[in-house]
Amino acid sequence: MRASTETNRQLGTEIDASSPVTGGIGLPHPSGACHASSPHETSPESRNWQVRNTPDWSISPGQIVLTNSILAGISADYYLRLERGRDRNPSTQVLESIARVLRLDDDHIAYLMTLVADKPRRSRRRPRKETVPPGMVQLLASLAQPAYIEGRYFDILASNSLAAALSPRFTVGGNQLRDMFLDPAEQALYPDWKNSTQCLIANLRQSVGTDIDDPRFIELAGELSLASPRFRELWARHDVKGQYGSPMRFDHPQVGEMTLNRERLSIGEADDLKLVVFHPDPDTVHADKLALLASAALPASTTVHHRERSGT
Repeated sequence: MRASTETNRQLGTEIDASSPVTGGIGLPHPSGACHASSPHETSPESRNWQVRNTPDWSISPGQIVLTNSILAGISADYYLRLERGRDRNPSTQVLESIARVLRLDDDHIAYLMTLVADKPRRSRRRPRKETVPPGMVQLLASLAQPAYIEGRYFDILASNSLAAALSPRFTVGGNQLRDMFLDPAEQALYPDWKNSTQCLIANLRQSVGTDIDDPRFIELAGELSLASPRFRELWARHDVKGQYGSPMRFDHPQVGEMTLNRERLSIGEADDLKLVVFHPDPDTVHADKLALLASAALPASTTVHHRERSGT
């Protein structure tokens, strides 16, 4: 008991109570589902995690580390070394134990495993080349819904005209990270902007993994860290979440508020590229509003713009 008390005292003085407990190698924070919500709504997953993990400020951060380490079956010192990135070679069994204690979901567990995977690292990186397959360009032209193809870091690589009608930023050359965090007009398009940015960064962290020396990532992260307090706040949280099909609310300057289902689909022959399609529920006011928007863009409705991105 005496040894445990001493360890707890040391840990309690070493950890800043205002900092996330799960940092270091990226012991990630479970985040709620990414979906449209009212200003006062959180997902069931988020509410449950908040109930389980809301800090009891009568308990010191050192006690939290000590408790987690005991439940995971490892020493508090080793847990702290992992958390702070001082040991990057834990066994799969240790990581699975920590994931169980932290109640991580599948996205977080997969991300956690990639952080310590034994991958050869190159001393010098070449920019990734992102090329849209010709067949996908043809598919975009045939779609009657807003659609675009995005790269690993949310660059718009190809889009149809209805996507541009939904948002002028959904055009080739745009980047959704820059637009969502730095463009007031784009922010005004999303009534659930805060939730949308949270989901975007959680997905970015999943996409990046340990590949933080990618020139494109360095460029974007550096720019946004300097220009956006919201980006800095979210990136520091270590949230990890994949983006899947979910409804999104828009407040469009021409047709007003509407909710569209957002589908994000992998492209088999290009692993890092995603096809994003927006579609309304049938026979709803949202379908009527999208049809009105489409009629305004009708003269160029089949136009598709695309380009190859070769990095910085």
